[in-house]
Amino acid sequence: MEIQKNAESERLPGEAAIDLKKYTPARVALGRTGHSLPTHRLLEFNLDHARARDAVYSAFELDRTERALHELGLSSIRLHSRVEDRQEYLLRPDLGRQLNHDSSLWLQNSKIEENELCIVVADGLSAFAANTHALEVIRRLVPMIIAQGWRLAPVALVEQGRVAIADEIAQAMCSEMTLILIGERPGLSASDSLGAYLTYHPRVGLTDESRNCVSNIRPDGLGYERATEKIFYLLQEMKRYQLSGVGLKDFFSGEGQVRIS
Repeated sequence: MEIQKNAESERLPGEAAIDLKKYTPARVALGRTGHSLPTHRLLEFNLDHARARDAVYSAFELDRTERALHELGLSSIRLHSRVEDRQEYLLRPDLGRQLNHDSSLWLQNSKIEENELCIVVADGLSAFAANTHALEVIRRLVPMIIAQGWRLAPVALVEQGRVAIADEIAQAMCSEMTLILIGERPGLSASDSLGAYLTYHPRVGLTDESRNCVSNIRPDGLGYERATEKIFYLLQEMKRYQLSGVGLKDFFSGEGQVRIS
């Protein structure tokens, strides 16, 4: 113990931070030139900031997504929130949680049969993330769903959508559960992070405590295989216990099972 302690005390300043860089993309051990960042670190920061801004204003690739879903044997529908443009999307989150009149009317007249799961894909705050990762999750998840004998609603592709819009869609589609795959808020170390939000008995008016979340889905974060396994496990438990969100987490803790976060 004394030898180890002496070895640690002899480490040069900043070595611990340099070691930390092996495990995180966070901005640590950047170095300095005088009182400022080195030029190449400043340029990296500006580049990542530009990537984050580009992700916020990226466009949802609906045609490509529809073709890929069709190849998987899945039907899909296009829907739109009440948001008119991207600027309004950023200023009015409440409108991104609601379907516009045409989309709502279409769902009311669609007469979709009762089903176990409604999958929604939305651009969110990074259409780039949805374009890049959502199909990879769906490709892995759908065979698991089919093996359970669960019925799937048509996949809903939503432009200018927020998380809660999935509740309105799933309620209109008579779905027992909903899963929305949506682009998360870009950060300076990740502009392509995909989030998955799951809800049991979805309906208009639910808030975040009613949902479970699997976040940072991307190759450099939570990989596709692990993310899909976690999503499928949550869906099974939601159906088994007929609840989601905080109640499901508390139930796991109270029963001595592994807590999911």
